[in-house]
Amino acid sequence: MEEFIGGLWHKFITRAATRSYPAAAVRLEDIERTAGILFRALGGDAGLRVAPAAEIEHGARRSWLQRIAHVGEKAAHAARDAETLRLPASIEFFPERSLNRDLYLWLIAQGAALPDGGLDADGWIAANQAASRATLDAFPGFATRYRRLVEAVIAERPDPAKLPADEAAAERAIRAALQEPGSVASLPAAKRPPTPVALWLYPAPVAIDRREQSNPPTPADHREGGSKAADATDRRRQAQREDMPDGKNGLILPFRAESLLSFAEFVKVNRGHDADADDNPARAAAEMDKISVAQDGTDTASKVRFDLDLPSAAQDDVPLKTGILLPEWDWKKQQLKRDVCSLTVLDPRDAQPCALPSHLLRPARRLRHQFEALTPARRWLKNQPDGPELDIDAVVRAFADRKTGHVTGDTGGYLSCERRERDLCCLVLADLSLSTDTWVSDEQRVIDVIRDSLWLFSEALGATGDPFGLYGFSSRKRDHIRFHRIKDFDEPADDRIRGRIGALKPGFYTRIGAAIRYATQILSKRPEALRLLLILSDGKPNDVDHYEGRYGIEDTRVSLNAARQEGVRPFCVTIDKEGQGYLPHLFGPAGYTILRNPAELPARLPLLYAQLTGG
Repeated sequence: MEEFIGGLWHKFITRAATRSYPAAAVRLEDIERTAGILFRALGGDAGLRVAPAAEIEHGARRSWLQRIAHVGEKAAHAARDAETLRLPASIEFFPERSLNRDLYLWLIAQGAALPDGGLDADGWIAANQAASRATLDAFPGFATRYRRLVEAVIAERPDPAKLPADEAAAERAIRAALQEPGSVASLPAAKRPPTPVALWLYPAPVAIDRREQSNPPTPADHREGGSKAADATDRRRQAQREDMPDGKNGLILPFRAESLLSFAEFVKVNRGHDADADDNPARAAAEMDKISVAQDGTDTASKVRFDLDLPSAAQDDVPLKTGILLPEWDWKKQQLKRDVCSLTVLDPRDAQPCALPSHLLRPARRLRHQFEALTPARRWLKNQPDGPELDIDAVVRAFADRKTGHVTGDTGGYLSCERRERDLCCLVLADLSLSTDTWVSDEQRVIDVIRDSLWLFSEALGATGDPFGLYGFSSRKRDHIRFHRIKDFDEPADDRIRGRIGALKPGFYTRIGAAIRYATQILSKRPEALRLLLILSDGKPNDVDHYEGRYGIEDTRVSLNAARQEGVRPFCVTIDKEGQGYLPHLFGPAGYTILRNPAELPARLPLLYAQLTGG
């Protein structure tokens, strides 16, 4: 009974003290696509990633009701740094849903107008006002929306008349800065920070301190593959880097034991394995306000799992070409580094010729019938000056004209056969990283879907006669990039090729920039006018040696630009649900497609090819 009454009291006091409107909430995932398009349209850095912001303690004054209910201590500040635009995961600040959505749009506009380096702790208030003024001057259409937001924000802020003198002065300065951006250079000093300003972006928090520079991450920190465990609370948290406890003198307590209110232990967050204890770190993390991360110098997964270790030469695929040097774009230095990547072309070692799997026979037959319409056909041209056969109709018509006295010039009386060729070729580049080992259903993994797609694609293009090649890639650091030869352009699509497709297996990481550069070299040697590069991927560029985040995306973008300069047309097919945030920056608005259901890939891939080639 006591717990029941306590639960009712908690719900009542929390509802009474919380100043939010859940019924009018707008979530970031609802406007994610709009956010990226608007940010780039307003001149923002197209390579920035949009991500949810973590809730942090703001330290501002709270009402007595909020203190009783223990609510209102934290707020999700919008922020921007060199790689990420962080926005609140949900905005329910106003009772009107349209205002909450307009607040998202204004924060996006602010992020586009701020300097590329983000905000510093000293001049961030002046920088926000400058960004507001620049946005209103460049886009007058925002003026009405901004005024509505300012009025709504001021109505929700504390009354200066009820605040201490120092806090009241800061509050009046904030109101003046909102109503007339650029009128306030800095806020007056106060004992407490002011209530967070919903219309402003804040300096981005530093997630990891500088001790990481002397303690670099191990490969386990970047381990890829497996499905991501969903957070039960679906919210971002702050993190801080800590030193690993040495475990010495564990029985000596330099404090009173009765002051110890709770305890926690460090758990390994790399890939799970069968030896993991039957605990629930996610549940413990859900109760933490700030998560501490430490590195103990040991790699448990490397003692148990050997997925990412290079296989021995006797077990690995057969190398065809080794030591192919390729450049890589260093985004931080804005420099193309020459010959820093080493690529190896491989053939599957244990690939045995096989027939098409039985579950693909019917869809393959249907695709062959559809694609036979794209096969180059012979067409007879009439009334030609020369040709292998006489045009009987033209001869009879000319004879009748002469008999009737209508003498005409010699227009030709032969039939000429013309063969319309499709002057195009296609190279399919499949991502074979370890992330393709994840399950998309109870019976299929991503790698199984890729195999089925390549089988059906080869059957469909075999019916058209268009030259095509099939290749795969994975990587483990820049000195071991694996480029798998599945089918060269001059090889027929027979049982031997089907056996190579069946032998594909996932492994390692996704250094896609080097793979695109080598695929471009292959396509640049083709004589066809249209050279299509189809990329099958399931996630962002990623590798162990810092090839992740903005670095990997920018290198991929530079490699795609170089491919376009060589006359290659790239197109990406992905099953990454977060691809909308970075794919437009890489491939353009019409250069990619996202499949929400991975199982659709085998049937969609040949039809996408037909659309891209005008069939």
